[in-house]
Amino acid sequence: MNFIKAHTLLALLFAAAPYAFAAPAADNADRTAAQRAEALFDRYLSLPRPASAGTGRPAADGRHYYASIPGGGIVRRAYADRSVCDTLLRPGTVPALAGYDFSSDGMMLLASGRKPIYRHSFITDYFVAGPEGVRPLAQHIPYKRDAGFSPDGRTVVFSSGNDLWLCDVQTDSVRRITADGQWNSIINGTTDWVYEEEFGFTRAYAFSPDSRYVAFLRFDESRVPLFSMMRYDGTLHNRAFDFKYPKAGDPNSAVTLLLCDTADGTVRTIDTGPDTGQYIPHIGWTPGGELYFYRVNRRQNLFEVVLVSRSGQRVIYREQSPLYIERPSAADILFIDAERFIVSEETTAARRHLYLHHTGRGLIRSLTSGSTEVTQIVGADSSRVLFMAATTPLRRDLFSVDIQSGSCSRLTDGEGWHSVQCSEGMNYWVDTYSSASNSGRVTVHDSHGRLVDTLADRSSEPATLPREFFTWTTERGDTLNAYVILPPDFDPARRYPVLLTQYSGPGSQQVADRMSHDWCDVLALEGIIVACTDGRGTGFRGEAFKKQTYGELGRRETEDQISFARYMASQPYADPARIGIYGWSYGGFMALSCALKGAGLFRVAIAVAPVTSWRFYDSIYTETYNGLPGDNAAGYDDNSPLNFDERLSPRTRLLLIHGTADDNVHFQNTIEMARRLNSRGEHYDMMVYPDQNHSMQPDDMRNVRVKMISYILENL
Repeated sequence: MNFIKAHTLLALLFAAAPYAFAAPAADNADRTAAQRAEALFDRYLSLPRPASAGTGRPAADGRHYYASIPGGGIVRRAYADRSVCDTLLRPGTVPALAGYDFSSDGMMLLASGRKPIYRHSFITDYFVAGPEGVRPLAQHIPYKRDAGFSPDGRTVVFSSGNDLWLCDVQTDSVRRITADGQWNSIINGTTDWVYEEEFGFTRAYAFSPDSRYVAFLRFDESRVPLFSMMRYDGTLHNRAFDFKYPKAGDPNSAVTLLLCDTADGTVRTIDTGPDTGQYIPHIGWTPGGELYFYRVNRRQNLFEVVLVSRSGQRVIYREQSPLYIERPSAADILFIDAERFIVSEETTAARRHLYLHHTGRGLIRSLTSGSTEVTQIVGADSSRVLFMAATTPLRRDLFSVDIQSGSCSRLTDGEGWHSVQCSEGMNYWVDTYSSASNSGRVTVHDSHGRLVDTLADRSSEPATLPREFFTWTTERGDTLNAYVILPPDFDPARRYPVLLTQYSGPGSQQVADRMSHDWCDVLALEGIIVACTDGRGTGFRGEAFKKQTYGELGRRETEDQISFARYMASQPYADPARIGIYGWSYGGFMALSCALKGAGLFRVAIAVAPVTSWRFYDSIYTETYNGLPGDNAAGYDDNSPLNFDERLSPRTRLLLIHGTADDNVHFQNTIEMARRLNSRGEHYDMMVYPDQNHSMQPDDMRNVRVKMISYILENL
């Protein structure tokens, strides 16, 4: 989502590297701005970061955890005293350790190397480590990914060539479960692009507790349109990378649920209902050994959990909304025994709360209520649930609720942001805490919340650029949360330029009381005020606040950011002629929308990887919040920046930035925006990053931020 002076697309398309059109030769002032930008980015890299301790993952015994050590080693530590009990993998044993897993009997599955596919998925080599040493897993099968142990530790399942395979850990012999896998056609046991991106998982299989069966999803992509993304890679003849990407309204993959009997290799189809256009975002097994799956209709306003029991199928949970159900994840439902489960749900009480359900009797009781909003289930057993909640939208705390009595207590102390990892059995929990003015600490607590150990403590380190939180009210009467970062030598008698930073997407949050920094924070060191507000549609203020943007993505959010710009411009310390705005992805869509609808209010606008029409973006995300294009054409078109190209003010310096290999928000978005602006002879800037993805990886994460800092220093 960023910049260069552009009047024709032709020059852009022949760009071999990022550069600015019609830019004069760099003079001393330009070089000074570039040097200042480099120095500021280095300052950003040196800003305080929250305390961390690398606690890895919990061990099965509930008393230890695994942790990585430098050089690719793995150790096992005790929660109680931090001692290293044993070294499980010595550094350098496996080249480029990219991940690890443990079997129930202590064997290790090691991923070596990482060749990315999309955001979460990657190809790797696997090794098995045990008492007899370390050896490759199924070395003769190439392009392996998403491997995992069966519960009994005797089998590893993995994907290769879009097929699912079983490997005997002891003999290294493999069996192919499926044989119809094909790129851009059939996928078995892993997810397609849109499931990976929007439902956030790639392993699409689950073993039964007794290891006898493995359930998996099959994706038929044959009807999904093909998207071609051009690759350059410094070659003489560039090539296109083709992959299946369903844009809003397009056909999705047809998804089926299959069940393999590992004893004889037979595979059968599980009936998931008559709706062939539905989503199946999770499959799992109850502690009693019964298969269950989620299903969500295409409109995404009906969510059901279906139990595949020995006596037949039945819906054991249903959630419905006239607007939408937030995309459900595996963590939203947790079984505590063979028949009871905990649900995290937001529609019943208009805020997300916890409910106890029974597979046969339905809802038993609510476990939480009130204005505190549940954000995560941390752990549960038959007597209590540990969960994170927002006591205020800006903060997070750990709570415990007794399942029988409903008694609820807060376990964390310190006002700010707590993130908790729980041991197996909830004997211990590790609390990572910080606030906007405090780098915080990492502590270990027992099941009652008593302090056991302090793993890291940076609470004495002062914040370099503290955030000041406040609320303000729009012209429409909405009270919104915000923060401001003032220059260290702030003088209220002076007038300062102001940069607004925001994301603004549905359910998101930027205004939070925790230690975190973005690149733009260091602009305060150059006398620029940095400010942020969470407008309507953002999260953790209840269902009604979040869902009011439904069907009109961008309208209310843009109104709120423009109102915030006016509010900041009205402050006696702000220069109203020097207001800027920045955003990336959804935030880029917002920055661009504000530049076009702001009537010259913004002196500078930087839009990185912006969506310019929701018709260009993927089906699951867009249709969740905007409905189906066939039902809501106005919601897609009335707020598209493409339809406001004529409203770019001559005083607004607009910078568009995009990577050509962005598989998420396609470069198409910026190209079509450029086409509209060019047709009107508008003056703007553009920065193109060849072969970089949505995050400007693998090469230009630094470059893009230095360019943005320089652009702001020169123009704001």
